[in-house]
Amino acid sequence: MTDDLLARHRAVLPSWMPLYYDDPIELVAGSGRRVTDAQGRSYLDFFGGVLTNMLGYDIPEIREAVERQLRTGIVHSSTLYLIRQQVELAEKVARLSGIPDARVFFTNSGTEANEAALLVATNHRRSHQILAVRNSYHGRSYAAMGVTGNRNWTASALNPLQVAWLHSGERVRGLLARLDEADRIDAAVEDLREVLATQTSGDVACLIAEPIQGVGGFVAPPDGLFAAWKKVLDEHGILLVSDEVQTGWGRTGEHFWGYQAHGVTPDLLTFAKGVGNGFALAGVVGRAEVLESVPAISFSTFGGNPVSAAAGNAVLDYLRDHDLQANAARVGAILADGLRAAVADLDQVAEVRGKGLMLAVEFVRPGTTEPDAALTGRVFEACRAGGLLVGKGGLYGNVVRMGPPLTLTEEEAREGLAILVDAIHSAVSAS
Repeated sequence: MTDDLLARHRAVLPSWMPLYYDDPIELVAGSGRRVTDAQGRSYLDFFGGVLTNMLGYDIPEIREAVERQLRTGIVHSSTLYLIRQQVELAEKVARLSGIPDARVFFTNSGTEANEAALLVATNHRRSHQILAVRNSYHGRSYAAMGVTGNRNWTASALNPLQVAWLHSGERVRGLLARLDEADRIDAAVEDLREVLATQTSGDVACLIAEPIQGVGGFVAPPDGLFAAWKKVLDEHGILLVSDEVQTGWGRTGEHFWGYQAHGVTPDLLTFAKGVGNGFALAGVVGRAEVLESVPAISFSTFGGNPVSAAAGNAVLDYLRDHDLQANAARVGAILADGLRAAVADLDQVAEVRGKGLMLAVEFVRPGTTEPDAALTGRVFEACRAGGLLVGKGGLYGNVVRMGPPLTLTEEEAREGLAILVDAIHSAVSAS
């Protein structure tokens, strides 16, 4: 049946839509942190639909909230009518955002959320000049691709924006990687000032940046960089947009939002993925004076619809009631510490990085920083063979990414860790 489905997929869907694994799988059931494929094989899921199934699978509180809304008969009304679930969710998001006098606009995906943020910022500043970060990813639409600093995910050279690029906080390679950690922030600020002086006409709309680069391989700059950047931005009136599509809702463990590691509050914050736990839900939240800058009618047909908003409310209630941020810190430490200890003697591992339940392993050729995508692929397949689903990423496809549900237990963390360590050692031995 799977082979037939694969053939049918290839016959009607574009080839540029990737499928994981040499032998792609169909997931037909899920419960907790585990999923089952069409062949009846069970897997511990360490990727959660690309960090989207934040609470895991078949969570009673989410199912019941959605079913209550379905029983009303109103699945959709459009935002031309009041939507109680949407208003309640917006109140929660505004309160949790940390942004004063906040307004919220709901969309369906992170791409749309970033598009909305760019729409707001360019209107507020009356400029289409944008600062973005190398190795970043912000979505698949024209403007979102335009501020994406990763060629693998930039499917078009067309761009409605004028973009100038800043160095990322890459620790393995690149110009800033040559510096001591303590010197990197100063160098990044110098880079920002030079870019403003040489590549822009001054009236830049915003800087959009991920606190931890998701598709880029969970690369994080030094804590405090956003605050250092913002001091310069404020001198010019430039807005700061924090793309929290992957870092939000306590996933990093130490903070509820990724931006909080930097000691600064952004002007705009985008969110998506985990807030819907699989239901299409995303948005942008920002200061009222900024978010009110749109000079014409604009709305999202399905953004914050009654069903997705019902799920979102239940997700945020569950997240807070069960203190999943603390769980991410505790369980993530088991994974990170265990993984670092297990690979400490392997020259093929350049870095184990991340925070909370947002972790990555970068693979290189021994004794170099040359990416080893082939080894990464072998680790990836070996994890699946061992019953563990993980993700891939990085500019060079040489990073294994893990973003398990925030409900992951300590026992499951140790189980997944054992499978991952075995997969790494077996793949390295086969090299």
